[in-house]
Amino acid sequence: MTETNRIEYKRQLTDALEKEVVAFLNYREGGVLYFGIEDSGKVFGVPDIDSVQLKIKDRIKSNITPSTMGLFDVVVENHEGKDIVKVTVASGSEKPYYLSKMGMSPKGCYLRVGSAAEPMPQNLIDDLFASRVRNSIGNISSRKQDLRFEQLKIYYQSTSFELGQQFAANLELLTKAGEYNYAAYLLSDNNGCSIKVGKYAGLDRVDLLENEEYGYCSLVKATKAVLEKLKVENRTFTQITAAERLERKMLDPVAIREAIINAIIHNDFSNEVPPKFELFADRFEITSAGGLPPGFTEEQFFMGYSVPRNKELMRVFKDLEMVEQMGSGVPRILQAYPKTIYQFTQNFTRLVFPYTEGFVESLQSTMQATMQATTQATTQAEKVLDFCKSEKSRDEILHHLGLKNREYLRNTVLQPLIAQNKLRLTLPDKPTSPNQKFITILEASQGVPRKLTTQATTQAEKVLKFCKTPYSRDEIQEHLELENREYFRKEILTPLIEEGKLRLTIPDKPTSPNQKYISAEKN
Repeated sequence: MTETNRIEYKRQLTDALEKEVVAFLNYREGGVLYFGIEDSGKVFGVPDIDSVQLKIKDRIKSNITPSTMGLFDVVVENHEGKDIVKVTVASGSEKPYYLSKMGMSPKGCYLRVGSAAEPMPQNLIDDLFASRVRNSIGNISSRKQDLRFEQLKIYYQSTSFELGQQFAANLELLTKAGEYNYAAYLLSDNNGCSIKVGKYAGLDRVDLLENEEYGYCSLVKATKAVLEKLKVENRTFTQITAAERLERKMLDPVAIREAIINAIIHNDFSNEVPPKFELFADRFEITSAGGLPPGFTEEQFFMGYSVPRNKELMRVFKDLEMVEQMGSGVPRILQAYPKTIYQFTQNFTRLVFPYTEGFVESLQSTMQATMQATTQATTQAEKVLDFCKSEKSRDEILHHLGLKNREYLRNTVLQPLIAQNKLRLTLPDKPTSPNQKFITILEASQGVPRKLTTQATTQAEKVLKFCKTPYSRDEIQEHLELENREYFRKEILTPLIEEGKLRLTIPDKPTSPNQKYISAEKN
């Protein structure tokens, strides 16, 4: 690998660091500096590598204007068994960048020309300054100035970074006038930004199934919520081939995570339009505000060159380890999907992710099987209710339905009927008893009033005698020596109240913790 317009080698850290970084910041594609490699490409390594990393970071942050926060990345790599330092520099959005001590002049402004950093002509400096981005979220004042950042502080507590008293200035959340900027507004605990996740039944936006909103909170919290939602929606399906049985995801998890985070941190929030995420029957779409940066081509975009639209957000997300090296997101997405998923317009960028091959067919097959199973179970349930108008055992029910699978009967037929209060146990406090039987609950509307079992009737009589004075539910259960609260409520308490034999001491607050019950019978 040799030096190019985007690659610069340095055998060691020198006074030329800032000049090379400025040249890459002003270059449309950014670039990469390697320390520990000489011009010929021979690797020497870097001694005291931790100290060198810290010096590089400090000099780039302190000696270049405008701010470079969120525009560079410093990592250690191992080449040929030796540690080197790699500095990735993005193309800045506030050109021209210059050496702070030299000012905005040809002696302070540099531009990458071929494999060298050359002084920038004064006329180009003037043109770049005139067209500098002034509607960035770092320059726009927040509509609210009484902002709180408790959520952001909690996230930072889980990292090696600490937010001190000057965190707003350190994270560049202030305008030049000292007010909170729009980046601060987005990262604050309460704001007006809401990210929507929609889910549709078909291939268009006509039949909306869900419309979830994640927002009005720190953008970090909202992003994590969107990631979690899509993680849940990203279903696993089974694909059977001639050779093997494969478990596959509806969408590639790594690519989708990168795409969601990219859409949020690179969204053009200057017009207060948040990104949106939509699930259709055959695809997942992400739409974010803002097209390609001015002068940036699709080819450069797909090669992974980075021009952070919101460097303040990039800085925070990188601190919280939600993004890795700059420019790595798009290449990760393209490892799983073709370039054709991207659609660029002047004002928007849309990604269209088709579901994994075989998922739609698998879903249709599953739905068909579920409908068939549901229809079958419904028919069997109707037979059980008709058969159990008199008490029947599980074995009798199995034989009547012509079934052999006891587990299927229990999970698919009996339990749903019991949960729906259509079937009850004759020994509810002993559900596993060998003498257990089942009987249909016939409502009054069916012409047959609901009847208590012999056991429940005896217990009900005990309740009425016990409750000549008011007692709580726990006291009554203790008196009956019952542990099953659900059985007690459904089979004893509720029938007695409905029959007017037992009344509540606080009838207008049935769930009050002070509720008691008293017999309505006269002494």
